[in-house]
Amino acid sequence: MFARTKRLTLRPGWPEDAAALAKAIGHESVVTKISQAPWPYTAEDALDFLSRPRPDKDAIMLITVPEDTTRIIGCIGVHADGDAHELGYWLTPEAWGQGYATEAGRQAVQIARHALGLKRLNAGHHIDNPASGRVLAKLGFKPTGRIEQHYCRARGHHVPCVKMALDLDEDRPCEQRLAA
Repeated sequence: MFARTKRLTLRPGWPEDAAALAKAIGHESVVTKISQAPWPYTAEDALDFLSRPRPDKDAIMLITVPEDTTRIIGCIGVHADGDAHELGYWLTPEAWGQGYATEAGRQAVQIARHALGLKRLNAGHHIDNPASGRVLAKLGFKPTGRIEQHYCRARGHHVPCVKMALDLDEDRPCEQRLAA
C-alpha cells in the first residue's frame, strides 16, 4: 500500500531496503521503545522483517520523504493483534520532533478506516515513552485505563505499556464514540 501526505511518502518495504531500514531503526533509543525489534538490529533482522508475509488486513509501510523515497525515516503500520488491530510506529532519531509521527499516523488511521474497513484501533506506548502517548492523543486515541506488561525484545524484559484505543466507526453518533 502506498500513501502520500504533505511531507511524507508511505510505501511498502522491499528486500532491497534492508540496509537502509537497519540504519534507520538501528539505534538503541529507537528499539527500546518498541516491542519486537532486537538489539542490536542488523541488516539480517531488517531482511527478515521485510520478507514476512502480511495478512490482507495489515498495512505496514516505510516512512520516507518524497524527494528521496529510498531514505527511510521510520515505519508505521496497522497489524492484527488477536481479534483486534493495533497501530504501531517508530521514527529514526533525526526525524524526531518534526511532526512526522503525527502526520504519518493520521494517514495510517485513514487507511485503517477507509481502505481496511476497521472499526477500532488499539495502540500502546511504553510508560517511559510519553512522547509516543502524546502522538497517539493527537490522533484521537484515548487511554483505556489499562497498563499491561509487554515484553520488549531489545531490553530483554517486560515493560509497562499504557493501552489506548480509537473508535473508527463513523456511523455511530459522536456522543457514543466519545463515551466508548
